[in-house]
Amino acid sequence: MAIRNTYTDTFTGKADENIRAILFDDENQKSEKLKRILVKIIKNELTPRQEQVIEMYYFRQMNISEIGNVLEITPQAVSALMSRARLKIFRILKYYI
Repeated sequence: MAIRNTYTDTFTGKADENIRAILFDDENQKSEKLKRILVKIIKNELTPRQEQVIEMYYFRQMNISEIGNVLEITPQAVSALMSRARLKIFRILKYYI
């Protein structure tokens, strides 16, 4: 009997909390600098599809299923794109923190 992977409509965990904290924390100058760096990483380092998925998820507040419907891809494909994009973001971001 094969094990079936299931996907949720939202990402959770420390990585997701860190991205949201950087994007939506307006309290100090360091946060503003990190936000600008994060936006540059998203615009310049991600593939166009990864950028699209990140923008829909974090800025338009869409869930995995909604993104999949808009892009006409499976939720699993959206999840994979998000995972690869977040990994790339944090690999680059660690040099600025």
